[in-house]
Amino acid sequence: MPSPPLPWEFHLPLSPGDLLRSGGPAQYVVQEVLSLAQVAGQLAEFRGAFRVQGPLAILQHFDTLYSLLHHFRSVNAAVKEDALELMVKVMSRHSSDLSSILDNLDLSPSDRTTHLNALKMNCYVLTHLVEAFEIDSCKSGLAGLDPSGKSKKNRTTGSGFCWEEERQPLIQLLTQLLQLNLRRLWCGLVVEEEFISLVTGSCYRILEKPSISHQKHRAMREAVMHLLAVALTHYDHMLSATLKITQMLQHFEHVAPVFAGAVSLWATEYGMKSMVGELLREIGQKCPQDLARDASGVKGYAAFLSELAEQIPAIVLSNMSVLLHHLDGESYVMRNAILTAMAEMLLQVLSGDQLEEAARGTRDQFLDTLQAHLCDVNGFVRSRVLQLFTRIVQRKALPLARFQAVVSLAVGRLQDRSVTVAKNAIQLLAAFLSNNPFSCKLSCTDLAEPLKKEMQKLQEMRDKCTATTAALITPEEEWEAMQPELRDTIHQLLHPLQGEEEEETVEVEETALNTAEHIIHLLRKLNYKDAVRLTQMAVCHFQGMEPFTSSSGLEDDKETMILGILRTLYTDSHLENNIQHPLHISGDEDPVIEEQPPPELVKQEMLVQYLQDAHSFSMKITEALSMVSRMMYESSVSVVQEAIEFFVTVSQFGVPQALHGVQRMLPLVWSKEPGIRETVLSAYRRLYLSPSGDSERARAESLVRSLSLVMVDASLGTIQCLGEIISEFVQKDEIKPAVVHLLWEQFTEKSQCSSLERRAAVMLLGMMARGKPEIVGSNLDVLVKTGLDEKVIEDYRLAQEVCSAISRLASSNKPSEGKNHAPFRLPQTHLLFGRLSEAVTTGFAQPSTLWIPFMESAVTLIYQLAEGPEEICAQILQCCSQQALERLQEPQGVGAEPGTSPSSVPDGTNTLPTFLLTHLLSLMGNVALQQVVHLERAVSAELRRRRVLGEEQEAKKHVANSTKEQSAKSIENETTMEEDLGLVGASADDTEAELIRNICDTELLDGKQLLSAFIPLVLKICNNPGLYNDPALSAAAALALGKLCMVSTEFCDSHLRLLFTMLEKSTLPGVRSNLMIAAGDLAIRFPNLVEPWTPHLYARLRDPCQGVRQTAGLVMTHLILKDMVKVKGQVSEMAALLIDPEEEIVGLARNFFSELSNKGNAVYNLLPDIISRLSDPDCGVEEESFRTIMRQLFSYITKDKQTESLVEKLCQRFRTARTERQYRDLSHCLTLLPLSERGLRKMQDNFDCFADKLHDLAVYNCFLAALGRLRRSVTKPETKALIEEMEQKLHACHNRGRDSTEVPKEPLCQEEGKTPLLEPRKKRQIAGSCRRPMSIANRDADSSFITPQPRVSRRCRGAAQRHSSQKPAIIFSSDEENSPEDELCAELIEDETPSKTIPRVPGLKNCLLSPLLLCEQRAPVQSLLSERGAYLR
Repeated sequence: MPSPPLPWEFHLPLSPGDLLRSGGPAQYVVQEVLSLAQVAGQLAEFRGAFRVQGPLAILQHFDTLYSLLHHFRSVNAAVKEDALELMVKVMSRHSSDLSSILDNLDLSPSDRTTHLNALKMNCYVLTHLVEAFEIDSCKSGLAGLDPSGKSKKNRTTGSGFCWEEERQPLIQLLTQLLQLNLRRLWCGLVVEEEFISLVTGSCYRILEKPSISHQKHRAMREAVMHLLAVALTHYDHMLSATLKITQMLQHFEHVAPVFAGAVSLWATEYGMKSMVGELLREIGQKCPQDLARDASGVKGYAAFLSELAEQIPAIVLSNMSVLLHHLDGESYVMRNAILTAMAEMLLQVLSGDQLEEAARGTRDQFLDTLQAHLCDVNGFVRSRVLQLFTRIVQRKALPLARFQAVVSLAVGRLQDRSVTVAKNAIQLLAAFLSNNPFSCKLSCTDLAEPLKKEMQKLQEMRDKCTATTAALITPEEEWEAMQPELRDTIHQLLHPLQGEEEEETVEVEETALNTAEHIIHLLRKLNYKDAVRLTQMAVCHFQGMEPFTSSSGLEDDKETMILGILRTLYTDSHLENNIQHPLHISGDEDPVIEEQPPPELVKQEMLVQYLQDAHSFSMKITEALSMVSRMMYESSVSVVQEAIEFFVTVSQFGVPQALHGVQRMLPLVWSKEPGIRETVLSAYRRLYLSPSGDSERARAESLVRSLSLVMVDASLGTIQCLGEIISEFVQKDEIKPAVVHLLWEQFTEKSQCSSLERRAAVMLLGMMARGKPEIVGSNLDVLVKTGLDEKVIEDYRLAQEVCSAISRLASSNKPSEGKNHAPFRLPQTHLLFGRLSEAVTTGFAQPSTLWIPFMESAVTLIYQLAEGPEEICAQILQCCSQQALERLQEPQGVGAEPGTSPSSVPDGTNTLPTFLLTHLLSLMGNVALQQVVHLERAVSAELRRRRVLGEEQEAKKHVANSTKEQSAKSIENETTMEEDLGLVGASADDTEAELIRNICDTELLDGKQLLSAFIPLVLKICNNPGLYNDPALSAAAALALGKLCMVSTEFCDSHLRLLFTMLEKSTLPGVRSNLMIAAGDLAIRFPNLVEPWTPHLYARLRDPCQGVRQTAGLVMTHLILKDMVKVKGQVSEMAALLIDPEEEIVGLARNFFSELSNKGNAVYNLLPDIISRLSDPDCGVEEESFRTIMRQLFSYITKDKQTESLVEKLCQRFRTARTERQYRDLSHCLTLLPLSERGLRKMQDNFDCFADKLHDLAVYNCFLAALGRLRRSVTKPETKALIEEMEQKLHACHNRGRDSTEVPKEPLCQEEGKTPLLEPRKKRQIAGSCRRPMSIANRDADSSFITPQPRVSRRCRGAAQRHSSQKPAIIFSSDEENSPEDELCAELIEDETPSKTIPRVPGLKNCLLSPLLLCEQRAPVQSLLSERGAYLR
């Protein structure tokens, strides 16, 4: 029975408040909003009514549920949960009832209206409950975060209610409801949009919560997607969904992957592909300028496009055109998204060889776009495109024809200013290598030879084919070839078989010429039948016309007639020329079949093309190697790691040049960054610890062979780094025992190997002994007996490496901190020292250049391991001296050798061979130095150890003798006693150091000691370079002098002038290099003595010899960075090395300033002095070179305050500049500074300083350039106004000089006393200037050096004169430093000897402040000479 009609209709409101206001006579209005106390009771009544009336009970109790929603925040949680549970039951019951009601065809209008109103009310209440619970959940989620930021799990109420678990059934219930045919409730019409928006609105509200994207809510997301899919497919929700999705993408970045998955689901499972087009069109219509301003919104769009293209690339491809205009927009995020979408389509849709022509065109267009954006203005876009190309190459989706172009672009990006771009460029090149289609070995040398060979073969085949084709090209010969078949065809057509009739498919053309053309065309296509038929028809149609004339009409002659006409048409050259061109014009016919090249030729062309591509690819990779090699020392850790990985990949592909990069990465093992160090270790682990081979022995041989190749021609630094890596591997047991066993076999010659391999085996064993000393210690006798036998003189290098390996025992047995173990020493009678003594003394008399390095290693080893090493070395020195004396006592002429020193001196005494004297001086110098090292390291440490041990024993005795009654007092006084012991220990350390110093100063070179006997010999050779002019002897004598100076303060003070005179005037580069290193050591050991001679150290930076300059640069780098030398204006000499012709020296200078820039404001403080000196036209550098230096130095000025201060100083410097060159240099320096607004104001404040220099066009342009750069970077109107004002002043001064009233005149400034001008001082002639050419400095090189008597220290006579006048503030310190200390002549007399200005500090510890020479804290005189091993003899 139909229900009575309702007097009202429920309209879905836009806001809850609309239900309280009447919108019409038949519209439902909430009569009363219940109070909070009434809600629970009325809800119980609704529950009872629901049991009786079912889901229609809502019609009488809607106000109750509306009141619940109105007071939702204040209602008790239990009431909320009951209401939600009740509404779920109501909706479930209503949905079940509607399924049968809607199937009833006799549904009355009143029942339809009743159920429609009930449905609206129930859905309204349920969806608003969902939104209310969702909002409440978000608030409770934020409140549930603990102070650490972690969410508290299991946020459930006491009743066990959890909203996140209740949502999914609700959404599924609404989905079930929408799947019904609800249109019947709307009389079969479209369901009103408000109702669908009501249901779907709760879905969008759920998706707004960021946690919805978590994996645990996957089922919830899928439920929402299916509900929206039903709304889209059944209720025309597409337009609303499109707008809502784009709006949410703009405001909620987390929904991008959610909606991408939803759209993909709708397009694939529900067939809603048009939804993709609508969304992309909506995004494509966004204004590019708005997207550039809305940074947060564009991220959502970009992420959505990228995800969508990855999931359904084919559907996105069909709608891609609406997005392409964003590639020209300002938003780089959107450009990245579209380019990513293109890459996904290339990978998933437009890849493979079976693409259609249209798809190939699209693919090429997308690849062109990607390649173009490799040069995008934004670094993030360039980086993203490189990443996309890396994926394309890894998936092998890049066409081979584009390999070279993309590789070239990637190589160009290696020099990109963006670190991320450079890193991704390296990754792309590594991907190209790993996925190249050419070869597993990409050596240019290996590919060039087969390419040349195959190209020659191809040329021969082409020549042969051309000759063959030329021989068959005449039409007559072609006619003869086709005539037999053509004759048979004519015969068949003229005499057809019985019952056989053929349709004529050809027609006669309008003219005879066109018909003849058609016939020839058919003959060339080998279509003989149609050609004959057309000829028959033409003879009848064009009777009597050329060329279809016939002299006989008989039947028997018809075959001959047709054949003759065809021959005439095909072979007639005149006719051929007339009709040949039109044949190629007709586009509706098939092209003429041309003769195809032979298959062998085609294959050869493909092979040559393949080899050419492979060779070009290899050349590009080789070109990239040098760039990537330089990037291994960038400041970015990620770039360094990628560069290392790249070289590992290149090495695996057999590129020979990769070995240089593998060696270049070795020093990075000392990096302070753990990531870089671990990457280097991992690289060498992959390169060398995973060798190929079937057996353990074969793998060991492969590993040893690979490591030996790295050490071929390797420097000392490379070997040190490799030793660190190998010792690390040994400590972690990553090197198998089979490798160690093989190395011992090679060393003992049990396995066949060369001398180089044997030497490499000893070196590797020594490296491994750093990690496990027992590798050498357990086989010490084998090393001594095999490596130091009587054959030592045949291979000194092997013996030297044996000494180096054995020395690992000394370095590994050092006492640990806090432990008083006796040091590891061997007795003097040990076989090792006997063999070493014998080897040194035996080789002393043999002329070998390798004896000196071996001798140094032997003496060092003796001092490291022997007990009483000075006795052993004294015996060696006495034995060698005895040999020299015996040689000297031989008759004249016996010892003379060609090319040595003169055979006799004027007094007629005998002479020694040069090499013998060289050996003697080298041995003496090394013994002297090692004796000092032994005293200050081993003896001092032993004294300290014994003292500490004695103190510990005394303390133990004191504790043992104490009684129980005194225990309390002893406890109270324990701290005091320890402090007293500590003070005693500190005092004892000073006493021991003073004792060692006194021994060095007074005893080692005392007349009673052995070393003192050699001092006159060393001094005589050093003082007479003209008499003793052998380079090796001079170098040895200079080195011995430097080592003797290291021993004693008095000896050093007495002979420093001789040492620096030789450093300045010696014509031998080896002597100058050795003395430069010695002077660096002395600057650390005796800084007070060497400090006045500092200008001579700087002078070597302009030495004409490249090796001396490099050595001087290295020494000065260490001294300056370790604060052992005062950095004055002479540091400009280091800056001048930035333009040195030798690349190694330039790299050294760059490294120096890079390290100096890390020391606070060091570069900033030195810049004025450097500019002052280098811009001096008399002693500076060329203008272009000056600019090169300044570009490098100003790159270290990064702080705003530094920039502002330099602007002021440079502007003020214009007042004292004397030449136009200095004007230009100063103005150019201003252009190198990143000018800011405050810097501009500084420039305006000092405008008077440079106003009169603006007449110079170069100066004027520099100021305009600086202002132009500032204009491009500022946005404030007031700053732009300042720039315009400054430009106007510059323009006025440039055009009119200083006549303008805006610019005060210079004389007025002087009269008012604002900034007084300084008269340029007359430049004094500096005899010993560091810029003096060596040709002049060495003009008296042949004269003897005169050693002065030891001088007495005196005060500097010119101290008062140097500080008498105070300079104005605008004068740089470099202008004040031309003191007598800086004006040292190359040839010095005693009065010109620099005086010591710093008081001497007693004790050695206070002077040796630099770790340049310190291997550890207690080794203050471990000389750089022996540490580097780089003696230039």
